[in-house]
Amino acid sequence: NDSSSGYWPYTDDEDVRYTGVPWCAPVKIKHGHVSCQTPRGERYKNVLGTRCKIRCKTGYEMHGSSEILCMASKQWSGNYACREVRCPKLAMPSNGGYKCSDGSYFNSRCQFFCSPGYTLRGDHSATCQSSRTWSGGNSVCVDVDPPIFKCPNIKEKTAEPGKLTAKVTWDTPEGKDTADGILTDVILKGKPSGSHFPEGNHKLSYTVFDRAENKATCRFNVRVRVRRCTPLSVPDNGWMKCDSAGDNYGATCEFRCLGGYELRGSAARVCQFNMEWSGLETSCAPMNINVGVRSAAALLDQFYEKRRVLIISAPSAANHYYRFQMTNLQHAQCGLDLRHVTVIELVGVYPAQIGRIRHRLIPPGLALQLRLLLQLSQNSFSMVLLDKQGVDKQRYTFPITAAEIFTTIDTFPLRTEEAILQKEAGQSC
Repeated sequence: NDSSSGYWPYTDDEDVRYTGVPWCAPVKIKHGHVSCQTPRGERYKNVLGTRCKIRCKTGYEMHGSSEILCMASKQWSGNYACREVRCPKLAMPSNGGYKCSDGSYFNSRCQFFCSPGYTLRGDHSATCQSSRTWSGGNSVCVDVDPPIFKCPNIKEKTAEPGKLTAKVTWDTPEGKDTADGILTDVILKGKPSGSHFPEGNHKLSYTVFDRAENKATCRFNVRVRVRRCTPLSVPDNGWMKCDSAGDNYGATCEFRCLGGYELRGSAARVCQFNMEWSGLETSCAPMNINVGVRSAAALLDQFYEKRRVLIISAPSAANHYYRFQMTNLQHAQCGLDLRHVTVIELVGVYPAQIGRIRHRLIPPGLALQLRLLLQLSQNSFSMVLLDKQGVDKQRYTFPITAAEIFTTIDTFPLRTEEAILQKEAGQSC
């Protein structure tokens, strides 16, 4: 053929050798795809002068040249590779962590978790995206659980004898925080351990806080029981004085009778553990003086620890001093009864002497014995005052007013206590 005819495209023999022949190594790209353009649309995509554009798959990024040219040196004009996208390292949430399916590489899914006692707030997972960023990751572990805390069991106590309160103790409850185990405040509402609690049911509570200011409250009861007897009543014509509450275990009630009455049963009774009163039921019976006894001592013994005795002796009922004295005392009967005083009159001279206690007559022989025992003259006016122990406290040789007698009696130690009790019982003249 004539080369000048224009039908043959190459003028150089060497050029003819390269036409349509694979020249560079075939382009192979892992995790990507390539599109090539040959100079004249040749069948092979690696002929001299071929231009290839390389695109990486999603999740992969180009390292090197994204466009290469097959050169005369049989080499492509640049290196190329599609490497997997890698995201920056995720921040570790404090008091927690994460687990990833494939490290920090593309499509790796990281699951967040928290240490025991902490709760996850925010994203539960994050995925590495093709943009080299994480989808999420704003996660924190917070302590939202209240502390674990247990109160003491119900405390029951019975008051000791004579007491209306009971000392109750318990161990301060120990709690722990579910997260870091540390409690900051323990607050008690109610009386502290070791206090004395009165009778009844007492509600108490403890409140605790952890460092995250979560709180837990527990409640418990303190019950104090006072063992009680059925309350005693004041005997008729008498009075009663009780200590403590008057009906609680260990309480003692003491009884006294009014002037002219004597005590029957127990003078003091105690409320026992079985909630029954000790002793016998108390009453005040009218005092019955037996004037038929054989001796003066036996007569006076009947007054021992019960009554004071005022003995008036006169030679005759017409005696001026005697009449004045008796008139004065008649108007003071209430004061005499209040002070537990019995008046014995001895009138006349032997053998015509006679005695009397109010309206009861004392035989002449017994009247004589009284004068001899107390050394009272039968020839002149005289008086003697005996206390409840039978002790001769005061003697008089002339009449005195009831007020003076009362003043003397009111100085006796036992009388001071009696007066207080009578005032409490509302007894007065």
